[in-house]
Amino acid sequence: MVPFGGWEMPLAYASGTVAEHLACRREAVVFDVSHLGTVRVEGPAAKESLQRTLTNDLDKIAPGRAQYTHLLGEDASVLDDIIVWWVSDERFDVMPNASNTDNVVAAIGGVDVTASRAVFAVQGPRAKELLANYSPALAAVGRFRVIELELDGVTCVAAGTGYTGEPGLEVAVPVEHAARVWESIVAAGITPAGLGARDTLRLEAGLPLHGHELGDGITPLQASLNWVVAWNKPAFRGKDALVAEREAGVARELRGILCDSRRPPRDGCDVLFDGRRVGVVSSGNFSPVLECGIALAFLEPGLDVGAAVSIDVRGTMIDGRVVQPPFVTTSRA
Repeated sequence: MVPFGGWEMPLAYASGTVAEHLACRREAVVFDVSHLGTVRVEGPAAKESLQRTLTNDLDKIAPGRAQYTHLLGEDASVLDDIIVWWVSDERFDVMPNASNTDNVVAAIGGVDVTASRAVFAVQGPRAKELLANYSPALAAVGRFRVIELELDGVTCVAAGTGYTGEPGLEVAVPVEHAARVWESIVAAGITPAGLGARDTLRLEAGLPLHGHELGDGITPLQASLNWVVAWNKPAFRGKDALVAEREAGVARELRGILCDSRRPPRDGCDVLFDGRRVGVVSSGNFSPVLECGIALAFLEPGLDVGAAVSIDVRGTMIDGRVVQPPFVTTSRA
């Protein structure tokens, strides 16, 4: 157990991070992700409030769907990356990162209901097959779909979302019933996994982590997440600054680096090309699937995929090459 965003969270269970990682790629795991926030925005003005604040376009979806989006500062920095669960016509459950809930409430309004529920993420190629042993309705939740359903006689909300690159879903459970639902999921043959495996899985899938690939001074364009921005919307927070950056061109862009050795690069390490510093690692680790080091890094624009680079890890140079994430082709991809 480790402190994380104001919560005490499981880093790993008895089997260990690598075993949990491989179980997710091959079978199915369940993560406790209750540290994620839930901000409930309700009423006839809810959609319009979110639409004029967040970058993505809710008109692309409808009630019963989920959407990935960003909350920007006025300088276009990504204050948080968010999943919006559009539960019913006038109810939205907005899911910010662990430590950002207060900032999101200040920006969009709504009520922080985080303490009233737990959230479990079931991920892996056999996730839905195994979940069907417990709840066929839960197993049937489609990708980026949102439904209300009963589990063990309790009303819960599930969405076809996750953070591993694998198929699966996340389910919000009233906190007083959370232990019972967790035990039922595990009893269906699904392996518990901790935050250590969740981080290595998201890195293999090339997914950003707030505070590393997103955060103060990092825009969606720099993070190669242009698709999260609905440029045709009349306005959203930070749009003017983001349009100006698009017109001027980004000074750096997020890329992947596949290393030649097993030694893991770490965030903050310099990246060199022809002996010249061209960027910095934002996240790095050992890939249990590829059995080598991998990294996401902010690099100067113009470095082609395949370019040979080196990463300076405490004075030891690790050779690698620039790649386009994801590093691992997952069953969802």
